[in-house]
Amino acid sequence: MDAPIPDILPDLLTDKLDLVICGTAAGAASAARGAYYAGPGNRFWPILAETGLTPRRFLPPEFPALLSLGIGLTDVCKTVSGQDEHLPRHGFDRLRLHAAMQRYRPRLLAFNSKRAASEFYAMPTGRIAYGMQPPLPEMPEIWVLPSTSGLACRAWNATPWQAMASRVAAIRQDRNSAPAR
Repeated sequence: MDAPIPDILPDLLTDKLDLVICGTAAGAASAARGAYYAGPGNRFWPILAETGLTPRRFLPPEFPALLSLGIGLTDVCKTVSGQDEHLPRHGFDRLRLHAAMQRYRPRLLAFNSKRAASEFYAMPTGRIAYGMQPPLPEMPEIWVLPSTSGLACRAWNATPWQAMASRVAAIRQDRNSAPAR
């Protein structure tokens, strides 16, 4: 029996997260450094700070600290790394992602690219809009955001990220203002 293929980057998931951000797969720089969104042109860490999702700009090796802020990380393709157009079909595991969302039950799942969402929904990227998506049974609220990859600079637009961050802020505010049980 074949041994399971190890994940390129570990999932950063736990119970009671406000937000899980799901990328397509680790890029070459992230795989080499063992840290999410480590490519030099990636906008991930700056946009988290700019939108207030994090109190400051984190460095890629600090990714585990996101858990303390209620933010988790994962990818649709966990066992292969590289540019999206070079990822093999067998690397994508949408059932694993679905199971993880049911297991950990975050309040919101945000795809960091139409490609990641496309692999999850099994539909072409052209049929997916940025922003909040129609609800799915037994899934958290889902958002699709422009990719932060430096290779996706033509599609970059911070507005969906800002809208999603506002939604996360509202979730946090509701939780913090709820009476203690």
